[in-house]
Amino acid sequence: MTTVGFLYPGHFADDDFPRMEVILDTTIRLVVNRTEPGEDDHRTGTLRQRGAPERLAAGVEELRRAGAESVVWASTGGSCVYGWEGAREQSTTLARAAGLPASSTSLAFVHAVQGLGVARVAVAAPWSEETAGLFTGLLSSAGVDVVATHSGGAVTAAEAAAWGVDRLKELVVAADRPEAGAVLLPGNAVHTAAHIRDLEELLSKPVLTANQVAVFEALRLARRRAWAPQLGALFAAREAPPAPAGRTIDGE
Repeated sequence: MTTVGFLYPGHFADDDFPRMEVILDTTIRLVVNRTEPGEDDHRTGTLRQRGAPERLAAGVEELRRAGAESVVWASTGGSCVYGWEGAREQSTTLARAAGLPASSTSLAFVHAVQGLGVARVAVAAPWSEETAGLFTGLLSSAGVDVVATHSGGAVTAAEAAAWGVDRLKELVVAADRPEAGAVLLPGNAVHTAAHIRDLEELLSKPVLTANQVAVFEALRLARRRAWAPQLGALFAAREAPPAPAGRTIDGE
């Protein structure tokens, strides 16, 4: 049995995790500990408070007791707000608090893009242009070529969580460009686990979503490979993509 843990702010799309657990191998457990999300908006100050070290550290004991072999901070906004270097420092601090390999959704997106071998991406962000810019800035600092960014304009996580598959299709189509090898859909409050295959078939290219890459990252840190094509191209390779050279406490 492989058990991996997630710190998830609130309840907006946490049902994605049990859905993915059912789709994955029966010897994989996804354990979610819900952290206090604070205010439900995407202002920079709110996002920084959401990802504060003491707030994350408070949630790790439950994951340790559950037998988690790795932990991922499942908040794109609450990690990208710190920038690339800040997000790396955040995950290192979390790893020390948990005593486990740790990462975040923002870092997971970077590692997923690297694993797929994609040269350029488009970003279909559910948030405001300002928050979308924080995410694309992190990607660019990590060496990911972002060819287009489209903002969905959601002001709160609750608003994004209410979006159905039709709204998600509109979002990814608006963001997509011919030169993009994949479309990234950040925002862990967005329900995507049931729709990844539909989105990929619509665009004829990989679509990476927040909760999907968070799970892939947690399993990567636990050195567990899972084949689950229902969860998109990221989980469809028969062999694991090469891991980045070396390995620090956040799995890089």
